[in-house]
Amino acid sequence: MRVLIAYFRRHWKLLLLLAGCLGICSAVFALYGLPLESVGYAFVLCFALGLTLFVIGYFQFLRRHRELNGLLAQVKEKVLPLPPAKGLLEEDYQALLQALASERAALAMEDRNRIQDMTDYYTLWAHQIKTPIAAMRLLLQEEPWPEVEGELLKIEQYVEMVLGYLRLGSESTDYVFRSCRLDELLRQSVRKYARLFILKKISLDFQETGRTVLTDEKWLSFVIEQLLSNAVKYTPEGGRVRIYGDGETLVIADSGIGVRPEDLPRVFEKGFTGFNGREDKKSTGIGLYLCRQVLDRLNHSISISSRPGQGTLVRLDLSRTGRGVE
Repeated sequence: MRVLIAYFRRHWKLLLLLAGCLGICSAVFALYGLPLESVGYAFVLCFALGLTLFVIGYFQFLRRHRELNGLLAQVKEKVLPLPPAKGLLEEDYQALLQALASERAALAMEDRNRIQDMTDYYTLWAHQIKTPIAAMRLLLQEEPWPEVEGELLKIEQYVEMVLGYLRLGSESTDYVFRSCRLDELLRQSVRKYARLFILKKISLDFQETGRTVLTDEKWLSFVIEQLLSNAVKYTPEGGRVRIYGDGETLVIADSGIGVRPEDLPRVFEKGFTGFNGREDKKSTGIGLYLCRQVLDRLNHSISISSRPGQGTLVRLDLSRTGRGVE
């Protein structure tokens, strides 16, 4: 019906002209007193001819419409396989479309090359920076300096964040799903951040979950480390961090500064820092965004509840169900 209405709108002037011609012919026949049968016969013949041409034109219009709709699936092609042009104006339109398609393809290729160059550069940088970090780690083993060790750990975390960001944007994946003991992953992450806990005198309440989860060990550890880093970063000296299981859920809670209610729905947005992030001047707005992206790919979920001045509670649903923010 929509196509039929469009066809009427396209040819309304022609239909109006035909109706006017029939009306003029009928008036002339009446003025000359011709028999009514002659007028009716001429009218029927003209109507039959017009209807036949109308139906033929409509089916041609419908076929053309379907051909153009079929091209929508091929709009990413450099050269569109347009149907043969019917007339000079259609040739002009098709030439314009082909020129636009070629220009768009060239711009897209230029963007892809630029993004790939940037990705290659930052990937190389992230791997090369690990060498001086490892050297500094060896030097600190010979002459311990707790404050420097804490800052070096932050540098390592930021490098891992860069690599995680680059890997998430890659077309290839390195996910390896297998059954993992959750408590072992948690212990590894806690040991990694033990120095920061000690420096800030933050107490840790770790209750074993006894759970085994089907996941990618490396990427889930990345998420847990990001959450522990946030907990330590936003918990004041002498505070407390708790890690425990709640049924199918892993909970990481802290007694930190919390998140404002108006900021809570946006904490997983890319680059969003919120009021506390702007006050602290240390937030990048990338950590929780990466956590959400990684967990989506692992088919896990994350939710956050928080009150300003009372701390933040993060839930990781490892049962492969829904997600949300409270």
